[in-house]
Amino acid sequence: MSAKKVARKPTRKKKPAKRRRGGTSSNGAPDTIGGYLIQRLQDYGVTDVFGIPGDFVLHFYGMLEESPVRVIGTTREDCAGYAADAYARIHGLGAVCVTYCVGGLSLCNSIAGAFAEKSPVVVISGAPGIDERESDPLLHHRVRDFNTQREVFEKITVASASLDDPLTAFREIDRCLEAAVRFKRPVYLEIPRDRVDAISLYEHTPLKSKLQSNKDALDAALKEAAERIEAAEQPVIVAGVEIHRFGLREQVLKLAEKHNVPMCATLLGKSVVSEKHPLYLGVYEGAMGRRPVTEYVEQSDCVILLGTFMTDINLGIYTARLDPGRCIYATSEKLRIGHHHFHDVLLDDFVTSLAKSPFKSKKKPKLPEREETGHAKRPGDEKVTLASLFEHIDDILDDEMVVIADVGDSLFGSVDLTIHKHTEFISPAYYTSMGFAIPAAVGVQVADKNLRPVVLVGDGAYQMTCLELSTAVRHGFNPIVVVLNNKGYTTERFLQEGPFNDILNWNYHRMPDLLGEGWGFEVETVGDLHQSMQAALAHQDCFSILNVHLEPDDISPALERLASRMSKVI
Repeated sequence: MSAKKVARKPTRKKKPAKRRRGGTSSNGAPDTIGGYLIQRLQDYGVTDVFGIPGDFVLHFYGMLEESPVRVIGTTREDCAGYAADAYARIHGLGAVCVTYCVGGLSLCNSIAGAFAEKSPVVVISGAPGIDERESDPLLHHRVRDFNTQREVFEKITVASASLDDPLTAFREIDRCLEAAVRFKRPVYLEIPRDRVDAISLYEHTPLKSKLQSNKDALDAALKEAAERIEAAEQPVIVAGVEIHRFGLREQVLKLAEKHNVPMCATLLGKSVVSEKHPLYLGVYEGAMGRRPVTEYVEQSDCVILLGTFMTDINLGIYTARLDPGRCIYATSEKLRIGHHHFHDVLLDDFVTSLAKSPFKSKKKPKLPEREETGHAKRPGDEKVTLASLFEHIDDILDDEMVVIADVGDSLFGSVDLTIHKHTEFISPAYYTSMGFAIPAAVGVQVADKNLRPVVLVGDGAYQMTCLELSTAVRHGFNPIVVVLNNKGYTTERFLQEGPFNDILNWNYHRMPDLLGEGWGFEVETVGDLHQSMQAALAHQDCFSILNVHLEPDDISPALERLASRMSKVI
């Protein structure tokens, strides 16, 4: 085990907010396009924007600097997107600001992931000025024509607009921001650099609309759902990621506690409720989950799927066995009870009203016995394995930590971790984009500096985005980064072995030498792991990184369960 600490320069304090450019309209909002956009972001609670500046967006960056909104510069645009995504998962809405095409198109992958996993991120991109587009010049950063980037983002956002006309720009800002919050998906706003200071042509008041369910459809759905739950011998709730996104945790708990209905979560929705709750069963993930949980759910005569997306990862690579005829399936996009479909029913209204329904409660159910949370003591000189690593991480988690798991066995092994509180597990568990975790840790601590991230990342994913630790250093953040160092892509090895799965072995624990800050530990044995983690927990003022050496063929207990189940099927 080795450790090194380097003195850090004091973090620059944020300067006081200056007066905004432009005047204000009759309702007090700034009357320039750029000023209005910044004000509306603040109205929705956005206090921080991630990104990298560039010439087509510099004027807007200057306006951000003069506002109360803090700009968090990152090392790469895709990292800014990952950070904004994680910020949105904690804070409710995130924002990222980049320049035209070379910035925006670099952002596409992380925004595609946010779209797939329903994380509301506002993408703000600069663009060439309208006046300078005359005669169709070949301006730098341009790809095909001036609409190329906007057309690309139309495919991976729920709403988009070019703020090129002062007559419509203010309404377009309102429309897109409302769509981000309503649908919990990214939106795209493109602002030409000569329109940032464009003044409103008329007094504008932000429009607000309130969606309502069709009352007859809602009543019919509630009646059928209540009848099914009341008649069921073994109902169970499977809570998914939309319970996070739409803030419906309390309503789900009320439904479960009022009627004694056991709960479990999908991997994407892990930590939707505290895993210490007496009605909590565990993660339901087909063969990858624990057998007692899988059997309880699949033997249920009424599975209540709330805010759950039935992806291949959530279903344990399609090893799950659920009969649609016995399911109540409610998301923001559809409501199906058995084989009956109900339209124009909002998820919020359905879950809230179902929790209040007066149907007869169940007797307290007999749940499968939970496995002991304590783990057998292992010899200190024993080589560390994924099993012993995840056991120790499970032991050290507390209420002030948030687990951020990257793709691969970092994610699969996390199935068995016990998350103590709501929204304290974050991972790209559906889109599964490698490199998410470290920039996401920055986004989490920007949203809430009191949460300490425990970052679980494979060596391959780490090599993609590790320099975002420099952003953590700049802002005094203190994530604990655990690198699962097995010299390559383990999940791919599991599927097909080959030299293409091998990568160069870095001295990951020497990252503090490069950044001039942080603590680094090299871990080969269980004793090294315990000492290093204890030291990392003690060092609150900066990041720590554990270089955990693992055998290339070592896999987590969750992946072993999946392999065993699939071998009997194939």
